[in-house]
Amino acid sequence: MDTGKHELPQLFQQLGLGGDAATIDAFLAKHRLEHGMEVADAPFWSAAQADFLRQALESDAEWAEAVDELATLLSQ
Repeated sequence: MDTGKHELPQLFQQLGLGGDAATIDAFLAKHRLEHGMEVADAPFWSAAQADFLRQALESDAEWAEAVDELATLLSQ
């Protein structure tokens, strides 16, 4: 059972994107959610990434808070 803290860097690593600040900043600069779009429905995710994000939110998993933070950042 994974009881570690799941923050944005760990979420990016889980998604296979790298969790360092430069990688996260570059991703956020390049990608945005359209108004009203759910984070898991964004066209820039692979099917596996989208499934992970969707499951994290639907099951209110330990990852949900980090996914919510990501959605907020992508909506700014």
